[in-house]
Amino acid sequence: MRFLFPLYHPLFCFSYSSSSPSFFSISRSLLSPFLSSSSFLMAPPAAMEAPEAAPRNAFTNVASAASHISRVTVVGSGNWGSVAAKLIASNTLKLPSFHDEVRMWVFEETLPTGEKLTDVINRTNENVKYLPGIKLGKNVIADPDLDNAVRDANMLVFVTPHQFMEGICKRLVGKVKEGVEAISLIKGMEVKMEGPCMISTLITEQLGINCSVLMGANIANEIAVEKFSEATVGYRTNREIAEKWVQLFSTPYFMVTPVQDVEGVELCGTLKNVVALAAGFVDGLEMGNNTKAAIMRIGLREMRAFSKLLFSSVKDSTFFESCGVADVITTCLGGRNRKVAEAFAKNGGKRSFDELEAEMLQGQKLQGVSTAREVYEVLSHRGWLELFPLFATVHEICIGRLPPSAIVEYSEHKPNFALVEGSAEYY
Repeated sequence: MRFLFPLYHPLFCFSYSSSSPSFFSISRSLLSPFLSSSSFLMAPPAAMEAPEAAPRNAFTNVASAASHISRVTVVGSGNWGSVAAKLIASNTLKLPSFHDEVRMWVFEETLPTGEKLTDVINRTNENVKYLPGIKLGKNVIADPDLDNAVRDANMLVFVTPHQFMEGICKRLVGKVKEGVEAISLIKGMEVKMEGPCMISTLITEQLGINCSVLMGANIANEIAVEKFSEATVGYRTNREIAEKWVQLFSTPYFMVTPVQDVEGVELCGTLKNVVALAAGFVDGLEMGNNTKAAIMRIGLREMRAFSKLLFSSVKDSTFFESCGVADVITTCLGGRNRKVAEAFAKNGGKRSFDELEAEMLQGQKLQGVSTAREVYEVLSHRGWLELFPLFATVHEICIGRLPPSAIVEYSEHKPNFALVEGSAEYY
């Protein structure tokens, strides 16, 4: 696949500039201490030439590097979790700083054939229930035992429905290695009496480990067949860890960019599902593209205002990354929340989201409906309902308090004052 624009991450520089046979004839083990550094990946050809110039303690360095090889476990095995495992597995085979094997924790299920899902994944190298027809990589090992799956890992990738994460974290207390790095691909949040809790924060607080996030315009089935896509890694302070996650996920068809804004990136991924429900209502009522575009713009505006009210550290620029405007667009055009909301509106709200989810998603879970409820709880508790008419209306439609047509009937409540000075204004 060729692109007319630069794929600028160092991983791509390595992939395309290091193709000479003489380069690959050098022992992979000798190079392992150097291959993990971005300075080597960006080095001119002269820096790649002479293995004889290696320091006398090269083999000591190799042994030291081997002791720091990262082992990755993916906690979750649904549609997006399986795609994440595929991306990661393709890179762990190529990158000497990672152990080849990728563990994937699978919530065990019995298939109609009577076989266990994990057995079928390990035999066929395919998640036949949640990602049929896609080979995950022979180095992906499905494991139904959560404790065993995480035991040796020092990099944990969490990708499950957000409503299950508190229980998973409680099961993992005391079970993960010291110094583990985590990343959350989960789009949702927990609402407690003291206020909203982001999933990355939940992981950090319960397990005592640092947690980054990865969000973006990522419809899993499209990435599974290697259509070009982007994503955003949100990190707190350690740029080196962020680059390691970028390296682990990046492929020629999946470009990942780091941003120092965990809350902004994570809230974008969370709130866009609420906007997607609104877009689905518009589609179900056949209101047209102008209306849908207006709903998407209003939704993005409320996303930014809500995020900045909760966390003053959130950056405006984050909303122009893949996790922001791009994710809103793709989810409102083709995501599962939009799809089920469309069916809900077509049925006049007479069939519940639970019923439609079970019928239409083959075991996958909606995030938007529960997120809309959680956002509503925050707005209600803080007295912000009138400041976020779209978010409030989506929830009230979901619970049957308002008809789907109400999605465009709230304009009289639109505020005419700034929510956040200079950044989240209503006009």
